[in-house]
Amino acid sequence: MNLLRPGLVGTTLCTVLALAGCSQSGDQAQAPQQAQAPADDSAQKLDTYRQLVRIGNDEMAVTMGKEIVSRYPNSDAAKEVQQSLPGIEQRYKENSEKNRLAGLWLYQVSPMQGGTQSTATITNSQASPDDRVNLILRRHTDWGQNVFLYNTGGRHGFVCKGVCSIKATFDGKPGSISAFAPSTGEPALLFKDDKGFIAQMEKAKKITMDVTMQDGEKKITLVYEVGGFDPAKWQPVSKQAKKK
Repeated sequence: MNLLRPGLVGTTLCTVLALAGCSQSGDQAQAPQQAQAPADDSAQKLDTYRQLVRIGNDEMAVTMGKEIVSRYPNSDAAKEVQQSLPGIEQRYKENSEKNRLAGLWLYQVSPMQGGTQSTATITNSQASPDDRVNLILRRHTDWGQNVFLYNTGGRHGFVCKGVCSIKATFDGKPGSISAFAPSTGEPALLFKDDKGFIAQMEKAKKITMDVTMQDGEKKITLVYEVGGFDPAKWQPVSKQAKKK
């Protein structure tokens, strides 16, 4: 009869159990290393976050900070990041908006009909190609200072007989602007009180103006986000000396 001897069965069973024990102990030995890896990674990312904050790179600091908080929410790194991240993110948003508004303005100095002109120009927001109307602040060596609207989207000007009143708002507060069309037929509206308008504009973030275009007498509301205007970039020009 082929019966296994009791001693052999015992030896085999012990061998199997021993192998199982080795495998379990090996897995348990590796587990702490696998659990430790994210903690080490978060520490490295925290060091990068600190450096970004130190050099003032708010955009990258916000990105790295959010990654740390999202991937390692219970880590010491996340706790440290959460102390400074809200303030940095707020500052980044404010500076981004400030830069966006500043970028809406174009400042130029160029020759103009025998003289020199300095302009500050902004285009109405969210305008279609046919409704692009520039708001232009201009200083000219011969003509002095003026402010006007100029339709760059088409050849047609504005409906305005004599002196007309443009319904406007300054940060939601109602107002009006007296204007007139140039006798030269250009698609423009010149403001009568340029100094008064500029004074109001410098205090505002957003201005709206309701105008009627000659093309089909289409009524449109022009929106200008003027909060990024920098008076220092609108250069003065010296009046030309008259030739004898």
